[in-house]
Amino acid sequence: MNDTATPAPAPPSPSSELRAALSEAGLRAGVADTEAGNLVRIAPLDPVDAQQLARLIRTGTKRALKAARALREICAGYRIDLPGLRVRQGRITLGPIQVDDAARLARLLNAVPPATAHPGADTAPDADTVRAMLIQAFPQSTGGALSVSVREHTPDLLDLGSIDARTARRLIRALQF
Repeated sequence: MNDTATPAPAPPSPSSELRAALSEAGLRAGVADTEAGNLVRIAPLDPVDAQQLARLIRTGTKRALKAARALREICAGYRIDLPGLRVRQGRITLGPIQVDDAARLARLLNAVPPATAHPGADTAPDADTVRAMLIQAFPQSTGGALSVSVREHTPDLLDLGSIDARTARRLIRALQF
C-alpha cells in the first residue's frame, strides 16, 4: 500500500469548460484563452449557433430572469428603487438601495423598528437601524437569508446581496400580501 497522496487533478480551465459545454450542446464555436490569459475568447459564431446559444442561456436562467422581472415590477409599484437588480450567475443580485427605500421594504416585510431613545420621534431611521430591520424581517418573510451592509462612505446607501429565484418568489409573495 502506498502512503503518498495522489495530487487531485487540476480543475479544467474556463476555456476548456466552455468549449466542452458548447460541444455538448451541439454548437460549433472556437474557444481559446487570450494572450493576457485572464480572458476567454469565443470565435465568431454561425448565426444559427448564436441563436441556439441565446436560447440555451435564456432557458437556463429563465426562472431567475422571470423572478427578477416580477420583483422589479412589484418594487416599482411600492416606489422602491433597486437600480442594481440583475441576474448574475443564476442568482438575483438586489444591489444598492437608498436607506428610505430599504426602510419602506423592511416595513412591508413587517419589520419592527428597534426601540428608540425618542419614542414617537418622526425622524427617518438611520442606515444601521434599517439594516437591522431588514436582517430581522427578511428571513421571517421569505425563509431565506439576505446580506445587508451599510456603505462606509455613503451612509444613505445600503448594499443588498443576492438571493436565489426561490427566495425571490417568496419575497414577491410577501410583498403581494
